[in-house]
Amino acid sequence: MLSMGDDNVMTSNNMRFASQLLPSSSSPGTIQNPNFNFIPFNSFSSIIPKEEHGMMSMMMMMGDGTVEEMMENGSAGGSFGSGSEQAEDPKFGNESDVNELQDDEQPPPAKKKRYHRHTNRQIQEMEALFKENPHPDDKQRKRLSAELGLKPRQVKFWFQNRRTQMKAHQDRTENVLLRAENDSLKSENCHLQAELRCLSCPSCGGPTVLGEIPFSELHIENCRLREELDRVCSITSRYNGRPMQSMPSSQALITPSPTLPHHQPSLELDMSVYAGNFPEQSCADMMMLPPQDTTCFFPDQTANNNNMLLADEEKVIAMEIAVSCVQELTKMCETEEPLWIKKKSDKIGGEVLCLNEEEYMRLFPWPVENPNNKGDFGREASKANAVVIMNSITLVDAFLNADKWSEMFCSIVARAKTVQIISSGVSGASGSLLLMYAELQVLSPLVPTREAYFLRYVEQNAETGNWAIVDFPIDSFHDQMQPPSTNTPHEYKRKPSGCIIQDMPNGYSQVKWVEHVEVDEKHLHETFADYVKSGMAFGANRWLDVLQRQCERIASLMARNITDLGVISSAEARRNIMRLSQRMVRTFCVNISTAYGQSWTALSETTKDTVRITTRKMCEAGQPTGVVLCAVSTTWLPFSHHQVFDLIRDQHHQSLLEVLFNGNSPHEVAHIANGSHPGNCISLLRINVASNSWHNVELMLQESSIDNSGSLIVYSTVDVDSVQLAMNGEDSSNIPILPLGFSIVPVNPPEGVSVNSNSPQSCLLTVAIQVLASNVPTAKPNLSTVTTINNHLCATVNQITSALTSTLTPAVASSDAVSKQEVS
Repeated sequence: MLSMGDDNVMTSNNMRFASQLLPSSSSPGTIQNPNFNFIPFNSFSSIIPKEEHGMMSMMMMMGDGTVEEMMENGSAGGSFGSGSEQAEDPKFGNESDVNELQDDEQPPPAKKKRYHRHTNRQIQEMEALFKENPHPDDKQRKRLSAELGLKPRQVKFWFQNRRTQMKAHQDRTENVLLRAENDSLKSENCHLQAELRCLSCPSCGGPTVLGEIPFSELHIENCRLREELDRVCSITSRYNGRPMQSMPSSQALITPSPTLPHHQPSLELDMSVYAGNFPEQSCADMMMLPPQDTTCFFPDQTANNNNMLLADEEKVIAMEIAVSCVQELTKMCETEEPLWIKKKSDKIGGEVLCLNEEEYMRLFPWPVENPNNKGDFGREASKANAVVIMNSITLVDAFLNADKWSEMFCSIVARAKTVQIISSGVSGASGSLLLMYAELQVLSPLVPTREAYFLRYVEQNAETGNWAIVDFPIDSFHDQMQPPSTNTPHEYKRKPSGCIIQDMPNGYSQVKWVEHVEVDEKHLHETFADYVKSGMAFGANRWLDVLQRQCERIASLMARNITDLGVISSAEARRNIMRLSQRMVRTFCVNISTAYGQSWTALSETTKDTVRITTRKMCEAGQPTGVVLCAVSTTWLPFSHHQVFDLIRDQHHQSLLEVLFNGNSPHEVAHIANGSHPGNCISLLRINVASNSWHNVELMLQESSIDNSGSLIVYSTVDVDSVQLAMNGEDSSNIPILPLGFSIVPVNPPEGVSVNSNSPQSCLLTVAIQVLASNVPTAKPNLSTVTTINNHLCATVNQITSALTSTLTPAVASSDAVSKQEVS
């Protein structure tokens, strides 16, 4: 509690400070206090007490450092505190010194106040504690004050001042850094402004326009663009056969992307409808895409890049034609007679659906025809529909990605590439227009591939939600694109073809497919002539059969309840083996066709000979290094492709394949089902050889696949380490694969052969063998190697034919015997 003397001192001090704040012109008489209803009070003398007078003079003489030093030793707290606090400390004088403040008329003495400085030991001890804890509690302060001979308040104020000093130092450092950063940003801003003033147009080289464009120039530019649009609409009307009007929204639909987007090298599927059966995982790696190093086989566009790409005016034409082609495709899918008529087939004893060309030309006039079409072109048109186990969004994504599309139809599409993205769509994928290149194949060297550039357009119907994917030719308004391969001896043009995809409530999709092409068929081998001309090789039914099979395979790739023989225990290991097998099948399909410009040599000059030989120098990853010798033979058999497929897969007839396995019999050790048909599966076969041991076991990877369009049985030898690598989830793209196997396709019986059912009951069996002739890529295979592989090939065909004849009844009766292979 303060004494009466203390109250007088504080009141006197406050009044003197108030008198100092008044103007010098104020009279010493009674003044009014504006804060207390004008209550009068007396003015006080401007005499400053001696403690305050000494402190103020000391601060003026010694500067800011004195204040901090006073705070360190506690004098600041005593000076600005109450009178009772000063009386407690003997270093600040006694009570008589405080009473002297009551005398207002006595002048202040000239005696100066002494201040206490901390010793080095005290400072060091407090600094040490400050580094450990800048905010000590009361116990720590009392303990430290007792050790150093200081009062707790002195320790408390020292720590307060030390924290203030540290914060001030940090603020100054931060300010220096901020100033430096500000200067750097200002310098960079000036540099960028200078760069902007020096920019030039990459097209014309002139300076860029930084200011506003005058309205007069905008009007001139609008007039020029309007004239160009009218000219393009006139050209479109001439090519499209109907008058076209300028559409303001067309420009937004055809805005090209400057660069091609990077597509994910996999097929992403939405299998949420199978959440109860499939694991929750990403589907990004469910399809093995072709290796990236195969891009060297794609058409070279560096030399004539300007001729390959569409100009701006051609993009407008392409977009207008794309809209018309969607309408044509939709009408062809929905219309039956008279556009599509049924004709009887003498060969199969049933009816086939054929396109009425006169009705087609009447409904869909195509004014611009290929000038090279002089009657040598044949028309192939077919229509089919099916239900697939995949939703429409995933299917559309696969069709817009060339890699995914070629992987989905690996037995038909040898290679594909997106050349130019004309429109990326205005709402998702709808409205996308792509310029694409594709090479289509038949799994035999006797059939040339079909290469073409075409435009692919995707559109979603706003009312029904159905997706339309249509391909149409580009040569009608852009004649600079020719197939790059010199191995293609015929012309091929895709008329408006594609599919309509409709989502179903159960997650499936209803797909309606129309395939319509014009092709020169003069160079077909007689063995495959009827197979190709009938539409069974590239028709709508084949596309849909392959699509159904691949969708089923992908669905099984995600399933957890896949049966095996216990060797492959985990689901992830099974998926890795399936991906390795997919690469094996794709490699087999490409290696036995004429894709990528492969040339094949006949062993004899007779037209009946179907044996073809080729060599390849392999140095890419994923295939054995050296010279590979490949031999392919095709034989017509009077049995259905289902019968031949079952015989080759039958475990009791594995001796038929001993020629392929160097006289050794295989034994299945693992089995992975990947389809509803029992024949759709992947197997690991153990080759029983004398050299087998615990550490050295020869394995054979086999995949068999069958659908209505044909069947495949593919093998490849793999070592145990490679299988273990694939099962552990490691990168299997470097595992060397050299596949061999069988391709079986149903065909109509030849002329003069009667049938016993309403479906084709004969087939073409293609056998392909590949061997590593030499480990040196520059070596040349000798004649003995060619003779040996040809003998193995023909022996395999003869054994299969004999087994079929002895165990099965031919489905057709023919006056001629089964064709025999000619051995060179």
